[in-house]
Amino acid sequence: MINIFFVSFLVALTGALSPGPVLTFTIYRSLKGERGYLAGLFITLGHATLEFGLIVALLLGASFFLQNIIVYTIIGIVGGILLIFFGAVVIKDIYNRPIDINLAEIKEEDIKGFTGNSFLGGIIVSLSNPFWTLWWAGIGLGLMVSLEISFQEPIGLLLFFLGHEMGDLIWFWPVSIFVYLGGKALNPKIYRGVLLFCGAFMIFFGSYLALKIVFFPEFNLFYIF
Repeated sequence: MINIFFVSFLVALTGALSPGPVLTFTIYRSLKGERGYLAGLFITLGHATLEFGLIVALLLGASFFLQNIIVYTIIGIVGGILLIFFGAVVIKDIYNRPIDINLAEIKEEDIKGFTGNSFLGGIIVSLSNPFWTLWWAGIGLGLMVSLEISFQEPIGLLLFFLGHEMGDLIWFWPVSIFVYLGGKALNPKIYRGVLLFCGAFMIFFGSYLALKIVFFPEFNLFYIF
């Protein structure tokens, strides 16, 4: 089942690496917080708390619909297509926009919302981001369907959750430590390379999921990874 952790981790890492409200909030709290080096940790914990509740809600709600093979197939295909689209957008942005995140220029007005406690901020900033909701409604749910995440397989569910949150933690916490210690800018070559790899993986895996759900619904992902 380690494949579930690996896939969940890489997909989450791609989302975390893309500049957005949570990254901006992490940089701000790292600069302004009394213990800024822990900002990324607490923000990720808040974010994870929210996502745990959402995953449980999705499984409870989806269980009534996923017994229908048509609904199951549609969700799987849409999730795969969105993974491909998101991966393509990530790669497109790498070549069309300069990768230059100046960490010293984040100001309070850039947050456009909550600027307080890091843990609460991880919850509030995530909730206030419409992309986060759309991500889980499309990519997240499709991924859970394709990886066969359910309450009947608690180990798989735990690995999916831990992999997803580790993808966030491995990015946001080191960023907060780097910023707190006086880092001014991320290495654009390294940042670009990691994004390129993650974007390519999203396209590959989205294609695999879309094809698997249509042609090989009984095929176990374990034999691929």
